[in-house]
Amino acid sequence: MATNARTTTGSASSTGSTAQRTHHHSDTTQVREGVTKARHGATAIVRNGAERAVDVPVGAVLTVRDRVTEVVEPWTTGSSREKELKSLRTQVTRELSKFERRGGQARRKANRRVRSSRTRMEREVKARRREVEKAVRANRARVEKAVKDNRVKLEEQLKKAQTVVTDRASTPA
Repeated sequence: MATNARTTTGSASSTGSTAQRTHHHSDTTQVREGVTKARHGATAIVRNGAERAVDVPVGAVLTVRDRVTEVVEPWTTGSSREKELKSLRTQVTRELSKFERRGGQARRKANRRVRSSRTRMEREVKARRREVEKAVRANRARVEKAVKDNRVKLEEQLKKAQTVVTDRASTPA
C-alpha cells in the first residue's frame, strides 16, 4: 500500500496502526519541508540582497567608466581631436547665432513697444494741451470781457460821480 511519504508493507490487520504512523510521519515531513523551504527562502532573500549590494556599485562604476571613455576618446588622437574641436566650434557658433537672433528680436520688439508708447503718450499730451489751450483761450476771453465790462461800468460811474461833484461844487451851499 502506498502513502504520501513512504511505502509500507503489512497485513490487513495491521493497516490501522500503519495508517496512523504514516499520517504522523507525513505531518512531520511536511513541517520539516516547510522549515527547509523557509530557510532556503530566507537564504535566497539574503543572497539576492548581498548580490544586489555588490552589483549596484559595480554597475555604477562600469557606467561611469563607459561615459568617461566616451568623453575622453575623441581627444586621444590628433585627427579625432581636430574633428571634435571643429564640431565644438560649429556648435558654439550655432548657439551664439541663436542667442544673437533672439536678442535682436527682443531688442527690436522692445524698441517697437517704446516707440508705440512714446507716440501714444505724445498724442495724449497733445490732446490734453489742446484742451488746456482751449480752456485758457475761453477763460482769457471771459476775463477780458469782464474787465472791459467792469471798466465801462466804472467809467460811467466815474462820469456820474464827476457830474455830481461838479454840480455840487458849482451850486452855492
